[in-house]
Amino acid sequence: MTLIYLAIGALAGVLSGIFGIGGGIVIVPALVFLARVPQKTAIGTSLAALLLPVGALGVWTYWKAGHVDVRGALLIATGLLVGAYGGSLLGQSLGDTALRRSFAVLLVAVAVELWVTT
Repeated sequence: MTLIYLAIGALAGVLSGIFGIGGGIVIVPALVFLARVPQKTAIGTSLAALLLPVGALGVWTYWKAGHVDVRGALLIATGLLVGAYGGSLLGQSLGDTALRRSFAVLLVAVAVELWVTT
């Protein structure tokens, strides 16, 4: 299990550095399908992993190149703080099937939007 978790983290780290993604799109599905973790445990584990400043070196690289809007990042972080709390309350009230289906709809919507606008 340790190697699976390390591989999930490494993959999420690489994709985060390239695309700015990781938690919901990579870590949660990987925990569910590869580590066989229940949906809510996968979500909680992903949030816990992202709680620490895991993106610090990636941010540093982008900041040095002039590609970080610090004010925007702080405002987004404020929204994330409040939104993650509200979302976690809602998520706890939903069943695993509803969570998985909602997540699938989100991924399809994002994929369609990316496909259509390119």
